[in-house]
Amino acid sequence: MRDHPKLVPALKAIYTAPTEAAAEQALDAFEASELGERYRAIVRTWRSAWPEFTPYLAFPPAIRTVVYSTNMVESINSRLRKATRNRGHFPSEQAVLKVPYLAVCEQINPKARDANHVAAHWKEALNQFSLFFEDRLSIQ
Repeated sequence: MRDHPKLVPALKAIYTAPTEAAAEQALDAFEASELGERYRAIVRTWRSAWPEFTPYLAFPPAIRTVVYSTNMVESINSRLRKATRNRGHFPSEQAVLKVPYLAVCEQINPKARDANHVAAHWKEALNQFSLFFEDRLSIQ
């Protein structure tokens, strides 16, 4: 896509906006721009998904980064696939839960792996998750 270098920052202004009003303002600005005219399908997609998107804006920036960063999600998914790929069977339910748990711990612990392989901003996001979802997550 030839407009990719212009399109990415314009859309990033929407999903990194600090408030719903700022995000809507960024979307309106995009829609009124030359890019918005050229890529009307993008505007239509944003408008139709707006009710599902706006709750995302309630999250702190660290959690948003985890959500919109597919590299981080794919990195963890890859680690889980690698950890479970060659396992024929698990002797118990505890073993089934322990393998992915250890794989994720290895992914987010900078001492377990070199710093280049640690998911960016994961510790900050994990702290935010523990505050935002206090009743669902316990950090030890």
